[in-house]
Amino acid sequence: MFSRKYLQKLGRKIMAKILIVDDEEHIRYLYSEELSEAGYEVITADSGYRLLERIEKEKPDLVVLDIKMVDCNGLDLLQDIRNKFYNLPVVLCTAYDTFKEDIKSISADFYVIKSFDLTELKNRIAMALESCS
Repeated sequence: MFSRKYLQKLGRKIMAKILIVDDEEHIRYLYSEELSEAGYEVITADSGYRLLERIEKEKPDLVVLDIKMVDCNGLDLLQDIRNKFYNLPVVLCTAYDTFKEDIKSISADFYVIKSFDLTELKNRIAMALESCS
């Protein structure tokens, strides 16, 4: 199997790799299925445990990050991501709109309220990827 960089050098269009970070299995599954169907390469994480190491290893093009997880706070993870991977686009995706007012959420590229209709999430992902290319 060829590496992504090798295929890009050959001029082949490579869809972005997206890392979904959410502690809810059904959300990870839904996002993974929908985004894979849209042509993205999708990897998932069920927690923020060793997330920075995972990002370093997997080199995603974008992270979709839940805010309220059992083991960690997504806003704290967002700050960690920004400190180490400043240019990596991050889309916060949460069931709560109250976090929009939190100063920590400002460093996210986009903020999306969870829904089973993923149109807004897909649009924000496309916008975030377009702005960083």
